[in-house]
Amino acid sequence: MASVDGNWDVTVNSPMGAQSIKMALKADGGGLSGTLAGAMGSTEVKNGKSDGDAFSFEAQITEPFPINIEVEGTVEGDTISGKVKTQGFGSFPMKGTRV
Repeated sequence: MASVDGNWDVTVNSPMGAQSIKMALKADGGGLSGTLAGAMGSTEVKNGKSDGDAFSFEAQITEPFPINIEVEGTVEGDTISGKVKTQGFGSFPMKGTRV
């Protein structure tokens, strides 16, 4: 079982092109906290959950416009993958590596 704890370089393939995001995540029991940073600014992880290799959280992005996102993913070793669901724009694949 891989831990989601750590710093991650992640790419989300959205309709606006590939978006590079730096994620810092920390699991605590079944909870998950952390931050996201990239071209959309910096934001805190909300309602984070961690269960073995799986994790999920919500965040509010402010750039280029305010939008809530839901992230679901899994960790395998030093690789992270999953999807980012947006309000009204669908879901997009996400993948990255531990820094």
